[in-house]
Amino acid sequence: MLLQSVIRAIYPAQCVGCDAQTESEHGLCAACWGATQFIHGICCDTCGAPLIGDGDADTLTCDDCMQLARPWVRGRAALVYAGKGRSLVLALKHGDRTDLAIPAAKWMAQRAQAIIAPDALLVPVPLHWSRLLRRRYNQAALLSAQLARRLGKPHCPDALLRPAKTKPLDGHSKADRFASLSGAITCNPRRAHLIAGRDVVLVDDVMTSGATLGAAASAVSAAGAQTVCIVTLARVVKDT
Repeated sequence: MLLQSVIRAIYPAQCVGCDAQTESEHGLCAACWGATQFIHGICCDTCGAPLIGDGDADTLTCDDCMQLARPWVRGRAALVYAGKGRSLVLALKHGDRTDLAIPAAKWMAQRAQAIIAPDALLVPVPLHWSRLLRRRYNQAALLSAQLARRLGKPHCPDALLRPAKTKPLDGHSKADRFASLSGAITCNPRRAHLIAGRDVVLVDDVMTSGATLGAAASAVSAAGAQTVCIVTLARVVKDT
């Protein structure tokens, strides 16, 4: 305890979104907290996008999920992918800020724990080996590992594979995204026995169109998953 106090005196806790001092580790300062759009209250039960109005949060569905047949049953997201939330996701994904997985998993757990089955297996969306080599880590795997630890759930980081390298999807249409990712994710044959008959929770950093999560959900369903849910750190939402 004395050593920790000395370390804290020399290196005070800092906001994960800026350099401001905070009372505890892995937290946001008041300014960054206010600039981060956390998703609270009513949301789409399928993808977690925030919704406006009154109603039963267990049954409401956003326009995107009404138009598309999602290969999963329920979903939640912690943040809106905009402003400070977008900056945090990009820092985790491209900025070597692997420490962000700790607070991110806390936010995700608070939002998603109600939809996660007691015996659920957490599985991250995979990266192609070349992208993993270049980035050195899979941000989805970091999130799923921390989320599994926080919720006390089993975790299988290599349950899914991405054998084919797909082109970057930024700026592409929804149709292009789904076409590019069709069949791009498969189940790892060495882990198929862990998925068969299980409730599976897919974890990723951000959901845009849902094409990547859809490919992953189709892969675990083909491997015999009982139900599939999704949890993401952030959700891209349409401007209103």
